[in-house]
Amino acid sequence: MNEPAPPGEPAPAGPAHGITTGAVARRLGVAPTTLRSWDRRYGIGPAAREDGKHRRWTSGDIAVLQEMCRLTASGVPPAEAARAALAGTVPAAPAAPAAPAPAAPAAATAAPARQPGSGNGLPLGDVRQECRGLGRAAVRLDSPTMDEMLGSLIGEYGLVTTWEEVMVPTLHAVGRKWETSGDQYVEVEHLLSWHVSTALRRVSIGAPSGPRASTPPILLACVPGEQHTLPLEALAAGLVELGLPARMFGAAVPPEALDQAVRRTGPVAVVLWAQARSTAHHALARHVADTTWGVKGARARTTVLLAGPGWAGPVPAPGMLRPGGLREALGLLRALCEAAATAVGRGGAGTAPHRS
Repeated sequence: MNEPAPPGEPAPAGPAHGITTGAVARRLGVAPTTLRSWDRRYGIGPAAREDGKHRRWTSGDIAVLQEMCRLTASGVPPAEAARAALAGTVPAAPAAPAAPAPAAPAAATAAPARQPGSGNGLPLGDVRQECRGLGRAAVRLDSPTMDEMLGSLIGEYGLVTTWEEVMVPTLHAVGRKWETSGDQYVEVEHLLSWHVSTALRRVSIGAPSGPRASTPPILLACVPGEQHTLPLEALAAGLVELGLPARMFGAAVPPEALDQAVRRTGPVAVVLWAQARSTAHHALARHVADTTWGVKGARARTTVLLAGPGWAGPVPAPGMLRPGGLREALGLLRALCEAAATAVGRGGAGTAPHRS
């Protein structure tokens, strides 16, 4: 796996024949269709094409694209930005960042080193290149690019990898920037969260669904006072992908409502999310774990999963599970559902109570 390029420098092109348009788009935080349009309209394209058709971008090509992105982010019209980017390249050293053309507009030559739309202002640290691309698109408030990137990443890497290695690091970086910049970047955090949520729901909508009438559902709920729902949305999407039944109740579920949901559905598991220790509701977790249903002599209980950093420390009661992340949570829940389905097939306890 290639080492990520330092911020502000062109990423290495990898193999001698270059890298694909999709990979370049993710690194720079632009849509692949935008790169193709720049190639067609302004000649900002790759120097080589594999088999005469497939675009393969070299480090020199990427340097030109970076300058194009910088200029357009500063307000320079695309046609003028393309001329300046192409004129500023140095043929003898194509891997070096392009210098602004002497005849470039004042807005381009006077631009500061860090543009609002460059994404360099986010404290991303050592992350995948795709995080930098998503961060740049978020800071630019570029909704179409965020939509296209998130859908492409989920399609290529899968939900769990995209969530853990791209979505979460970028969300955390934007959140840290918001916390350290006063009231700035609030709009960036809100817009990025919305598009992440939209991408997760599209996974749920697009996944094939099959009948699971005999399997008790999994309940997903934030504890009272907890408004952070994105991790549970990611878990809900992952459960849909696995074909497991889930009921998503969302933010700040009142204890009485959760109690009724447990008694009415007889769930195989209840996942309680707490982002902070101040919201972790240990008494509620114990109550849910102790709740029983079913006929006398065959009472059943649910398994409680404590999800989120708010549950750090000892678990409220023995038998509760505390997964370390999305991947582990999906594995635990799949095992619980398989065990419940086996018990139901044998006529054992675990079926949901009948409600007329």
